[in-house]
Amino acid sequence: MTDHITRVVIVGGGSAGWLAAGIIAASSPVHVHVSLIESPDVAPIGVGEGTWPTMRATLQSMGISETDFFRECDASFKQGSKFSRWTSLSKDDDYYHPFTLPAKYHEINLAPFWLPFKDKIAFANAVCPQAVMCDLGCAPKQITTAEFAAVLNYGYHLDAGKFAPFLHKHCVEKLGVTYISANVTAINSHENGDIQSVNTDTQGKVVGDLFIDCTGLSSLLLGKHYNIPFLSQKNVLFNDSALAVQIPYAEGADAIASHTLSTAQTHGWIWDIGLQSRRGIGHVFSSNYTTDELAERELRKYIAPTVGEKMAEELSVRKISFNPGHRNIFWHKNCVAIGLSAGFIEPLEATALVLIELSAKMIAEQFPANRSAMDIVAKRFNNTLHHHWKQIVDFLKLHYVLTKRTDTEYWRDNCLAGTIPDSLHELLALWKVQSPWVHDEIRREEMFPSASYQYIYYGMQSTTDVVAADSSAHGNSKRLYDKNLRKAEALFIENAQYIQQLKKVLQPNRDLINKIKQHGLQTI
Repeated sequence: MTDHITRVVIVGGGSAGWLAAGIIAASSPVHVHVSLIESPDVAPIGVGEGTWPTMRATLQSMGISETDFFRECDASFKQGSKFSRWTSLSKDDDYYHPFTLPAKYHEINLAPFWLPFKDKIAFANAVCPQAVMCDLGCAPKQITTAEFAAVLNYGYHLDAGKFAPFLHKHCVEKLGVTYISANVTAINSHENGDIQSVNTDTQGKVVGDLFIDCTGLSSLLLGKHYNIPFLSQKNVLFNDSALAVQIPYAEGADAIASHTLSTAQTHGWIWDIGLQSRRGIGHVFSSNYTTDELAERELRKYIAPTVGEKMAEELSVRKISFNPGHRNIFWHKNCVAIGLSAGFIEPLEATALVLIELSAKMIAEQFPANRSAMDIVAKRFNNTLHHHWKQIVDFLKLHYVLTKRTDTEYWRDNCLAGTIPDSLHELLALWKVQSPWVHDEIRREEMFPSASYQYIYYGMQSTTDVVAADSSAHGNSKRLYDKNLRKAEALFIENAQYIQQLKKVLQPNRDLINKIKQHGLQTI
């Protein structure tokens, strides 16, 4: 066994495997060679169709053309998420979690100055233009905007079944990744317990120094070979099942929503994602509170107004079961898990793909030069990923604990104190008297900016008892408050004016996508 780490072997393909291959091959030291073993007999789950804005930088760092990505992956723009009926059963109950930060976010917290007017304008509409642009169906950029640049911050919706082959082709042809189509039949160990190689059914033995487990829910290396325990989070996040369906547009040129729509149901919620050629729709629910049959009935009822009752009943529905949670550790000896092999929790805020990006990026940026350095890097990696998973659990649970719905046991139980992590309890207590802001970002690598908490917290009609400066205040305190008040008022006015400007220059999502496919975006 050589001490230097030069051979990376990724076991498993799909979005996780090929993203990891591309990120590591593009960013690691030049002496590192990446191989990927993909089973020809295992189909990827392929429902993770939403990304964060981080994907733009990821694709760019891999040398991918954004124009080619749109042309080949059925991609569309995603500017955030719209949540409907999460707070109440009212048909008018909805709010946005946009990707654009509130105006001058790191200079001033606009939330305290918005609160006196919370009954007149939604928080997201007051502090940034993106929610209004989403309601209007507008794209986040213009055809003259360069590849990966933006007018408004954006990620993507994509066809996972087309994304993995697109990455595969790029990684092999442009980044020198070696592709091995085979099934892994055995795992061979060194005396120290590291993985020395894997046997395959058609390509013999594949030797490596660092093995990356991208084998999905089976977790062939980290889970089955090393028996790393799995930490279920089902006591906090109840959902463990999903029913997925793909539906055509009613008309070929139907509008494409530039946001994910999440609509709460009796025992879960339905995602609705618009691609160029179809919509991907799915019902996420808890098997402890409802049955597959009832969940499917709600899903088909949701679809029927768009495609008609006959087609809604005929469309094929695919069932996906999962145990919400993650591994106890993610990097053990010379094996690290990325993607579903590391863990999975309901796709409420599209965290699956971004965790793959973050994990692979951390491996590439802190690539261990030798075996002794690997243990140090692995410790850092595990600490960071544990923090990420903890924050994801807290953030997703936030969407449930703020509800005012009591129509089913599912929603009532989600608000029980015993199902809420202590860390989230503390934040909720703090936010009653102190608005979420940058002081909540205690670590550089936080998964969610504090602005995301603002959008959810105030979007779900929660409030903060902010003590403003009054007539009895004096000195620096009063002067500072008055200065910030004038600044906030100016920013509210500027945002309203900016919305009017964007209405004139941003075109519908589908129109821009068609132009990209026809003419392409400018390269930088």
